[in-house]
Amino acid sequence: MTPTENFKALGLTLPPAPAPLGVYKPLLIDGKHVYVSGHGTVQDNGSLIIGRIGKDITKEEGKLAARQVGLAILSTLVANLGSLDNIKRVIKVLGMVNCVPEFEHHPYIINGCSELFAAVWGQENGVGVRSAVGFGSLPDNIPVEIEALFELY
Repeated sequence: MTPTENFKALGLTLPPAPAPLGVYKPLLIDGKHVYVSGHGTVQDNGSLIIGRIGKDITKEEGKLAARQVGLAILSTLVANLGSLDNIKRVIKVLGMVNCVPEFEHHPYIINGCSELFAAVWGQENGVGVRSAVGFGSLPDNIPVEIEALFELY
């Protein structure tokens, strides 16, 4: 199955592709690489999931928020490339987690996005290298921000 078919099989919907809120591009193509700027927790209605993990939202809610960030990234890819099928593989994911200092499960949170990408592109092409780190705050108090690098066909 193609990445588009895999995504449809998940029964999920893409939120609107977020517009930049600063001086940057949401996506940049350099040769065969697609760099995607940090994305937040944009929901289907355009609103943001907000809250700090370990204080305002739970670990499970944080993982779902990371999946929502992954959906926002997919939306940007479709809006700019026309189809998920133009992406060969995930190269790198950088996940930033807005959490209390005592929180220690950053990788678990970012799995919400990584599992989505693996479901879309498969284990071989959907899993790249990754970092998951904790932050004291993120813009608008979103719980997760993720940037990614992909390879084009």
